[in-house]
Amino acid sequence: MELNWQRLREAGNRGAFYPAEKKDIIKFFDLFSQKTDKITGKKELLPLMPRAIVSPHAGYVYSGFTANVAHKTLANSKPSTIVVVGPSHRVFFRGVSAAFTEFYETPLGLLKTNKKLLEKLDRKYNFLFEETAHYHEHSTETQMPFIARYNPQATVIELIYGKTDENYLSEILNDVFTDAGTAVVISSDLSHFYPERKANLLDEVCIRAFENQDVNLFDKGCEACGITGMKALVKTAQDYGWKSGVLDYRTSAGYSGNTTSVVGYMSGIVWEE
Repeated sequence: MELNWQRLREAGNRGAFYPAEKKDIIKFFDLFSQKTDKITGKKELLPLMPRAIVSPHAGYVYSGFTANVAHKTLANSKPSTIVVVGPSHRVFFRGVSAAFTEFYETPLGLLKTNKKLLEKLDRKYNFLFEETAHYHEHSTETQMPFIARYNPQATVIELIYGKTDENYLSEILNDVFTDAGTAVVISSDLSHFYPERKANLLDEVCIRAFENQDVNLFDKGCEACGITGMKALVKTAQDYGWKSGVLDYRTSAGYSGNTTSVVGYMSGIVWEE
């Protein structure tokens, strides 16, 4: 089909999940980076050059530190393009929707879409463009200011998935990774609104499934909202023979102090040995 490109994917969550102003968002990034030594995962992963990261997508006061360490590590790879993949939270649809917009708005400036790569992928996968799903989708949008900060040289592609399975997403990722300069961000939070002790148990399943690249284990207690994307990344890592590891895990209780109802956050990387 003939593509109807729009100029701008506006930042619909600006000022909600993250600060609206450049100076304020940079303060967050600087503070997070000063505390990188406080990650709960493996510090030996920090110098690696990832092909992909898993990053949470809550408000920055809750999950920003965990997301920051992943994006800061991704900067080691200096990717030329970053494909951001996240679940749709507000709009139901089947399949995968791509933002056919020339630019992506962030408080740190505009990111340019890799139109050539997106058009190439679309010829094979015939993506939707569910505009209402994109404008307020925070799973992908929260990743973009990090990209503008740590990988400003990169073009981007925003893919939001609705009802689909990990095999289809994995096929897309396999094609994305044929370009050595392209990286992927899989956006996902973990369990939602359990007491912290139970959340830790559920989230541990997600962590072990990711680290051990065990797709079946995800279905034995992991309640990640982006579980389909995480499964797809693990399947693709297996196809390529890549490794995976966790950088950080924590819950919202670390900021709110409320341990009776928490949300879990994890960041991880996939790298080529």
